[in-house]
Amino acid sequence: MVRILTLMFLGLFSAFSLADTLDDAKASGKLTLAVANEIPYGYLSSDGEPKGEAPEIALHTLKALGIDDVEVLVTEFGSLIPGLKAGRFDVIAAGMYINPKRCKQILFSNPTYTIGEGFLVKNDNPQSLHSYEDVKKNGDLKLGVMAGAVEFGYAKDYGIALDQIVTLPDYPSGVAALKAGRIDALAGTVLTMAELGKKDDAVMLAQPFEDLVIDGKKVNGYGGFGFRPGDERLRDAFNEHLAGFIGSDEHIALVEPYGFGRHTLPGDVTAEQLCTP
Repeated sequence: MVRILTLMFLGLFSAFSLADTLDDAKASGKLTLAVANEIPYGYLSSDGEPKGEAPEIALHTLKALGIDDVEVLVTEFGSLIPGLKAGRFDVIAAGMYINPKRCKQILFSNPTYTIGEGFLVKNDNPQSLHSYEDVKKNGDLKLGVMAGAVEFGYAKDYGIALDQIVTLPDYPSGVAALKAGRIDALAGTVLTMAELGKKDDAVMLAQPFEDLVIDGKKVNGYGGFGFRPGDERLRDAFNEHLAGFIGSDEHIALVEPYGFGRHTLPGDVTAEQLCTP
C-alpha cells in the first residue's frame, strides 16, 4: 500500500511538474514582468506605460509567443531576484547583467546588449574623476553604487577600500547623495549615468572615462532576461525568438530611442559563457 501511494504521489508530482510558466501563460495569455524603474533599461512612463530596452524586447517576444496580456511591476533592483524566486512575477525585464553569481540563483536568456561603465559627478567634475583608479588612489573619496548592482563587486575587485563604497537603494538616492556631498561619484552603466545627467543640471556624466579593466580584462556588462529555475522552457522560447530578432532592423528601430543600437549588440556571446566563472 505504501508503495502504491508513493507511486501515485510521484505520478501526481510528475503531472504537476509538466505544467510550467510557459504553458500557463500560453493558456491564459497572461504574464508578469518586473522592472527596476531604471532608464533606459526598464521603467514605467508617467502614464504607467512600460518603456525601455528590456520591456520593449520582452513585449515583442511575448506577442510572438501568443502572450498579449502583460503586467509590468516596479520593484527595487535589489529585490528583483528575490521577488522572481518568490513568484511575485515571472520574468525580470530590467536589463540585468548576466554573471556567475546571479546564474547560481536564476536562469538567464542570452544577452540582448553589451555596455560599459561610467560615473556621474557634480558639474565641472571638481575631483577630476575619470576612472575607478581615480577613486582608488584617494582614500578620502566616496563612490556610490546601487544595492544589488554589479558596481559594488567591480569597485571591490578593483581594489577600492570598502569604507569608500557607499551602497544606496536606487539611483535617485544616489543623485541626492552626490548633490549633498555624501559621495563624490555615482557608478553605473554609461547609459544610465548619461540619462541621470540629462535630468539634473547639478550633475553630469564624467567625460572622458577610462574603460574599467579587472585582472587584465576589459569589463563590459551583458544584459538579458531573468527566469525562475524550472522555467527552462520559457527561457528557451525567449532565446529562440531572440536568435532571429536581435540585430534585425526591427530590433534596432525598437531600441534606438533608448540609446541602444548596433554599437551595443552582444555579438555571439551566450548566457552559458557569461555564467561560467
